[in-house]
Amino acid sequence: MIAERVKTIQPSATLKISSLAKELAREGKDVVDMSVGEPDFVTPAYIMDAAVKAMKDGKVFYTPPTGIPELLDAIAEKLRKENKIDVDANNIIVTPGAKYAIFLAMMVLIEKGDEVI
Repeated sequence: MIAERVKTIQPSATLKISSLAKELAREGKDVVDMSVGEPDFVTPAYIMDAAVKAMKDGKVFYTPPTGIPELLDAIAEKLRKENKIDVDANNIIVTPGAKYAIFLAMMVLIEKGDEVI
C-alpha cells in the first residue's frame, strides 16, 4: 500500500524549467540557465586534486549532518571578518544545495496551514 500523499507529488519544477532552457538553447536562443545550479564549466584541476587527496587520506565516510567542524569554523570566520556578522560556528549548517537549505528554513518558519506566497 502506498501512502495517500504520493498522489499529491508533482514533477520537479526545477527540472521542467531546465528542460525548457535546454530546448530554447537548442533553438539558438541566448539562455542563462539558473534552474538546477549546474556549472557551465569543468571542475578546476586543483579542486579535483584536493578531492583525490582527501579520498587517499581516508576522508571517504559521511560527515557530521550539520557540516565538517573545520568548514563551519572557516565559514564563521569569513562572516566575521569580511561581512562583519558576529556568528558562532555552532549556529551554521552546511547543506547539499540551496533547495535543502530553503526547505529547512521553511520548516523552521512556517506552520501547517500558513499561507506562503
